[in-house]
Amino acid sequence: MNYEKGEDGEAVSETVNVVEIFGKNVFNETVMRDYLPKGVFKKLKKTIEDGAELDPSIADVVAHAMKDWAIDRGATHYTHWFQPLTGVTAEKHDSFISAPDAEGKVIMEFSGKELIKGEPDASSFPSGGLRATFEARGYTVWDCTSPAFLREDTLGVTLCIPTAFCSYTGEALDQKTPLLRSMQAIDKQSLRILRLFGNTTAKRVVPSVGPEQEYFLVDRAKYLQRKDLIYAGRTLFGAMPPKGQELEDHYFGAIRERIGAYMKEVNQELWKLGVTSKTQHNEAAPAQHELAPIYDQVNLAVDHNQMVMETLKKVAGRHGLTCLLHEKPFAGVNGSGKHNNWSLISDDGINLLNPGETPHENIQFLLVLGCIMKAVDNYADLLRESASDAGNDHRLGANEAPPAIISIFVGEQLEDVIDQLCCTGEATHSKSGGKLMTGIATLPDLDKDATDRNRTSPFAFTGNKFEFRMVGSSDSVAPPNVVLNTIVAEAFKEAADELETAEDFDAAVHDMIKELLAAHRRIIFNGNGYSDGWVKEAETRGLPNIRSMVDAIPALVTEKAVKLYETFGVFTRAELISRAEVEYDAYGKAVNIEARTMIDMAGKQIIPAVIRYTTQLAQSIGAIRTACPDGMMDVSVQTELLAETSALLSDMKRALASLEDLTAECGSIEDACTRAHGYHDKVVPAMEALRAPADRLEMIVDKELWPFPSYGDLIFEV
Repeated sequence: MNYEKGEDGEAVSETVNVVEIFGKNVFNETVMRDYLPKGVFKKLKKTIEDGAELDPSIADVVAHAMKDWAIDRGATHYTHWFQPLTGVTAEKHDSFISAPDAEGKVIMEFSGKELIKGEPDASSFPSGGLRATFEARGYTVWDCTSPAFLREDTLGVTLCIPTAFCSYTGEALDQKTPLLRSMQAIDKQSLRILRLFGNTTAKRVVPSVGPEQEYFLVDRAKYLQRKDLIYAGRTLFGAMPPKGQELEDHYFGAIRERIGAYMKEVNQELWKLGVTSKTQHNEAAPAQHELAPIYDQVNLAVDHNQMVMETLKKVAGRHGLTCLLHEKPFAGVNGSGKHNNWSLISDDGINLLNPGETPHENIQFLLVLGCIMKAVDNYADLLRESASDAGNDHRLGANEAPPAIISIFVGEQLEDVIDQLCCTGEATHSKSGGKLMTGIATLPDLDKDATDRNRTSPFAFTGNKFEFRMVGSSDSVAPPNVVLNTIVAEAFKEAADELETAEDFDAAVHDMIKELLAAHRRIIFNGNGYSDGWVKEAETRGLPNIRSMVDAIPALVTEKAVKLYETFGVFTRAELISRAEVEYDAYGKAVNIEARTMIDMAGKQIIPAVIRYTTQLAQSIGAIRTACPDGMMDVSVQTELLAETSALLSDMKRALASLEDLTAECGSIEDACTRAHGYHDKVVPAMEALRAPADRLEMIVDKELWPFPSYGDLIFEV
């Protein structure tokens, strides 16, 4: 962090002109205007804005301009930046240098072919059987709709080119390819809906997304003393400290200076990359924080969120911190997610999810709402699956937001309109928010929103968008948006197919809205999603309650899902089967790593520490009895502690042996699905059984002997 000296000699942080640095490392429209010939710029812009096919003839010119710009900024290498099914991004760096000329001088070159196509090894990334070890060829393909950017780090300056990643045989091996396909699907069907209502100006409809990001920060020196944080990203042992989050004093509290310095640098790094980092605050749990950007096209939003996660991790190290993106790094306090705020925006400025002041009169919006209700109701299992990972199993359906049951919150205003249409067939009015009366003369009365919010809902309408709150903090937001785009595209298509041939459009659309709302009314729930009563009610309504990742994965390969995705060209059957295989394998590997880490920590750290403690305690008891053979000194407390500790140590040793056996047993299973279920059904409970006595022992054993930092050390001493 750079500082200047104030007049009093104290250090003050340097000021930053956001306007000057924003997008400085992005090959954006301003840069393209400066570096590209006018005709080439127009062709490239048309591809980006209208979704037109890229003209290959301009590739060499664009590549040359991109190279010149990057070199002017100090770049020496370029990379095709892509998002394989590993959960993180990938890249292979090549320098711009080519073979020296006759005089031995190096030439800096970058061709259109190198810009458009790369060839990383496809066999070493997860493919679910689409690629065998001996079938290594895969291709990265330039996605010109997401601008190239420069990364500045210890490697120097690198030109990063966002790309899709496909196999030699054309299957998607990444997150971006199906996302781009789903964008095409929702674009086509959304335009059909707009045309029904007389809109002839819109040429394109793009999903808009603003993914919020929650994360934890811990001191790096303490982090390095915890093998579970290093290997698994979460604490596998740990007793709760005397204070957790029960006072809610961390939430929105004053940001400490060390964290503030970190956040400032994160913002600066993101602004340079064109990421609109806007909101920052302390989250509910101690050491937990949140960052939120402004909305952007879904493809950019997905890429930007990957940049956000990478930047959060990278900058943390510069401040002696470690950023934890796991969904549940600490038991007993809130975990982390990312809220996926989704809406549909046309290129002529229409938000299809904007209800207006009188939603009961907004027929287009009511049709869109009915279609989204239908989509979510029919494909709740797919939406739930899109937010599934091993870490999220500890968060969803547990003690915090949101439950594992998919439902939609629409608020009082829209629920009232829905009730009117379902009960009487007509909606005659819309509730208004009224005035917020503070009772304080100096404060102005404010116009309230028409409805309150509901943070327990997994899919909540929040004014002009839907907020999908289930996504895990470490996950890509591509999968949930692929699902949303595709299932809504199907609902729009079915509506348009019927309405385009209706003799009386007004009557037909009115009847369709009533039918949609009535048929899918069960998916609406405005109450407390945390309550036990909702679990029972949801079961009565027939809504699925999918509690774990292994139970969610089958949704990918149902005949209904295959038909959906193949109809819109988003996934083939083979791609869906491969993704299910990848996810089963990923779950099994994640739990296996956690189990082996627990075995290692228990056997090499905790049990030896407890033995040292019990040995010292026993020696102390023996010394006292030797010194006072007449029993004048009471050693009952020491004796009770020794007995309790020894019993817990025995329990721990038995649990450790059981975990070792079950981990080996499940690890030997060849089929990925069976193996994943084995880890879920056997190994996870065995891990909990090992943790229970260990956490109790932590509360007894001398802190000086305990082998790693406690929860209190980690979440309060940052």
